[in-house]
Amino acid sequence: MGTRYRCTACGNLTRFDVVETTSVRSFYHFTVGGELEVEEPEVLSSTVESVSCRWCGHGRAVEIIDDTLA
Repeated sequence: MGTRYRCTACGNLTRFDVVETTSVRSFYHFTVGGELEVEEPEVLSSTVESVSCRWCGHGRAVEIIDDTLA
């Protein structure tokens, strides 16, 4: 499971806008007809730039939930 978030301003647990920068290495397989099939994607790095609450718009009130405590 991915990272879970909670908005401490409104209590939202389900809807967030996440801006993420990801670097991926993939194998590009082109058919003779020129159609592309992307195979074997491997995430090399991923950085979350910002997270904001979809309900109230807050970005400063969003916290990461530690599921191991639940």
